[in-house]
Amino acid sequence: MDGTINKFLSDFSYYLKVERNLSPNTVAAYSSDVREFFAFCGKTPVDAASEDLNAYLLSRSEDISSRSQARLLSSLRSFFDYLVLEGERKDNPCDAIDSPKLSRYLPGVLSVEEVEAIIDSVDTRSWYGLRDRAILELLYGCGLRVSEACSLHISDVYVEDAFVRIIGKGNKQRLVPLGECAARAFCLYLDARPQAAGPQYDDIVFLNRNGKPLSRISVFKMVKEQALLAGVRKEISPHSFRHSFATHLIERGADLRVVQEMLGHESILTTEIYTHIDSSTWQAAVLAHHPRSKAGQ
Repeated sequence: MDGTINKFLSDFSYYLKVERNLSPNTVAAYSSDVREFFAFCGKTPVDAASEDLNAYLLSRSEDISSRSQARLLSSLRSFFDYLVLEGERKDNPCDAIDSPKLSRYLPGVLSVEEVEAIIDSVDTRSWYGLRDRAILELLYGCGLRVSEACSLHISDVYVEDAFVRIIGKGNKQRLVPLGECAARAFCLYLDARPQAAGPQYDDIVFLNRNGKPLSRISVFKMVKEQALLAGVRKEISPHSFRHSFATHLIERGADLRVVQEMLGHESILTTEIYTHIDSSTWQAAVLAHHPRSKAGQ
């Protein structure tokens, strides 16, 4: 049984990575979800039915949120879609199951003052202090995901031209303006940056004390420590800076489409959620200025 599951999961992981171009973290999460389901139901991927899925989701309903249940179902749906694609099954048992209803998820947003307090709390008398400040400036100043900051290359930062080239989700490229504060912090860190542990890391911007690429976990830990030092008691993460970046831009009149491009969102509805703007708000703004709208006459 385990051998059968392992073979299916190995092929599924390869499909996610190569054909769907998903990140290693996403591939690992999907594979883990699928493995846990089959450990529960004890059937082969070919024999599993909708009843098994319902029983599994019911067994997890008390210990995980609706959002986590929806993620589990999404992982399993992708797996069975893959089996149908490969001709291993004729149906996807997830099609008979409704996804849990989700409330709108809005990560905690920081005020401008809180962002400045956290950035200013960094002790920059060491190279790693300069590094941490540069990370915070780029997370907020460019709206980067933590994974994008950790994988950023020196050759992708164009200080004189004031922009950063980001390779985001799905290996998609976007260009983001580089503000003066972020550019200054980046240059100060780069001047103090230690030698990389090997030539393969020479172009990686942010290194740890061993000269290797800084991990996402290290950035999460640093952000929480600096928030405490700054007296910010909100539950925050590196993503809070990206979310605050978008929110503050919108509050100051930036066009929603521009923010969408800077964040690298495929859908403007995702940007609308990130920026706390109810769809009726920006729809009303459009209608108010439309030449065929009575409100705009």
